Amino acid sequence: MDPRPLRALSRELVRELGMLSQQCGSLALSPLEAHLLIELESGPATNQQLADRLRIDKSNASRPLARLAERDLIAWQPHPSDGRSKEAQLTAFGQDQLKELHRQMDETMAEALAQLSPAESEQIWEGMRRYRSALSRARRQQGYVIRPITPSDNARIAAVIRAVSAEYGLTADKGYGVADPNLDFLHETYRGERSRYWVIEGPDGTLLGGGGIAPLAGATDVCELQKMYFLPALRGLGLGRRLVLLALAEARALGYQRCYLETTEVLREATTLYESLGFEHLPGPLGCTGHDACEICMVLEL
Repeated sequence: MDPRPLRALSRELVRELGMLSQQCGSLALSPLEAHLLIELESGPATNQQLADRLRIDKSNASRPLARLAERDLIAWQPHPSDGRSKEAQLTAFGQDQLKELHRQMDETMAEALAQLSPAESEQIWEGMRRYRSALSRARRQQGYVIRPITPSDNARIAAVIRAVSAEYGLTADKGYGVADPNLDFLHETYRGERSRYWVIEGPDGTLLGGGGIAPLAGATDVCELQKMYFLPALRGLGLGRRLVLLALAEARALGYQRCYLETTEVLREATTLYESLGFEHLPGPLGCTGHDACEICMVLEL
């Protein structure tokens, strides 16, 4: 998808929601001040904590917090466990103003939802939830690089695969991928016209994982998702999903009709990821991959 139309739509949403205005509804609150009050609804917080929650610099939170204190919407109190810090908390007046803010904003949102059917409202909710999640993942992935494998990566990615295999007990004698005789030469292994392999580097250049696709033996229209291994430092950032989506897009471009994979129950997180992307379970394996110990077989129509 071209990002430009989505950026334009995001700007329009910001405008329609009044986020560029100097006040929210009829209240003398800027959008940032309103966000700060809403965050304090759950309890006292320091300047730094509020800045972290709103993903802004601490200095950008200080000035609006000072304005809120001047108007008696918040008050500062000593931090219960850190004598060097103070916490902001809502005053009684601030609670009343926040209650009115919620009333006005809920009314505005209800008027917008009244333009939609229940099904359309659910679509909006699901789409916005997914969009927010994607933005969050992209923010957490800053500094990480996904790129095609090079000859100099061979030893590093082999070490990653061996380390992750050992972590989960996926030993060579059981027929797992670590037994592959080509494990130390993945760049050369994936040099075929319809094969691809990518590695992921951390912000400091450390190679932390990888994954790829190759033709499934005996099936010209089916590729196999292969050697997806991530070190612990890479997990939980959404990079596994991103790498699989990249592999699937490349598979379509290469003319594959289906993508097949084999995994094991030990790698439950991976199975959950594949299921979320639409992979369906098969009663048995396709072709002959040699991974006899992988009891979970899945396929996705491309």
